[in-house]
Amino acid sequence: MSAPRSNRVEVNGWVILDKPVGMTSTHAVSRLKRIFNAKKAGHAGTLDPLASGVLPIAFGEATKTVPFVQDGEKAYRFTVRWGAETNTDDSDGIVVSQSEQRPTVEQIARLLPRFTGLISQRPPAFSAIKVDGERAYDLARAGEVVDLAERPVTIHALDLVSATAEEAVLEARCSKGTYVRALARDLGRELQCLGHVTALRRTRVGPFSEGEAVTLAALMEGADVPLALQCVEAGLTEMQRIAVDRDAAARLRRGQPILLRGQDSPLQGPAYAACGGVVIAVGAIEKGELVPGRVFNLPF
Repeated sequence: MSAPRSNRVEVNGWVILDKPVGMTSTHAVSRLKRIFNAKKAGHAGTLDPLASGVLPIAFGEATKTVPFVQDGEKAYRFTVRWGAETNTDDSDGIVVSQSEQRPTVEQIARLLPRFTGLISQRPPAFSAIKVDGERAYDLARAGEVVDLAERPVTIHALDLVSATAEEAVLEARCSKGTYVRALARDLGRELQCLGHVTALRRTRVGPFSEGEAVTLAALMEGADVPLALQCVEAGLTEMQRIAVDRDAAARLRRGQPILLRGQDSPLQGPAYAACGGVVIAVGAIEKGELVPGRVFNLPF
């Protein structure tokens, strides 16, 4: 007996979910996939269950733009509780060290510039980084000692929003690969008071911000489902855009480069081509030509 045919449909575009606390990113994708009855979906940047906020979810052809969204700048608002360090660097973990020290507002403010710009950061042991083919968090949960190598990340801005004797609320804009939990841990160590994250909200991923995010509750009610779906091109708006005619679009879809004409044509770098508001291809500009790298199968 043959397997029953799936009744899922082709859905192409982006939904910017305001992920609730307590849900994994994978579970969030599964929920939206069911809501939209979509054949294919994926997310652009994992959010821990503890975290809430912007989780861009791509459907269909938009999944081809996920790497470009993930490479974009991220923004977070987070709360650091002073006085304890945990094995996960957040409140879900077990306290491993404690301190009676507490920082003043002035001490925190003076330290922040040292954590701005290009810095070296050691990711948390409980992270999705692979070690010999295994996820670091799986090894850590099994009781193994996980010692991840430091790596460079860029903190574009780090600002103190508010502070009390016991905790501080901060906002950060940072590059791909930055761990806010590690940032909180390292701030606590430098201040000699220790610290861990108790609340974390992502407010931006690449071109997507929390102002356009929709809640899962609203989507489940159904009213916002049609309005929530953004076009595939929404994931590429931070990249150079080249408008092409149908002949050029056909060439790109065959994997052939096109010659760029006109004084306003971009000279180099990554770019994407669109025809009549439909994304055709993403590629690189080389010697006056757009060379396609990824081609999209969207009607135009």
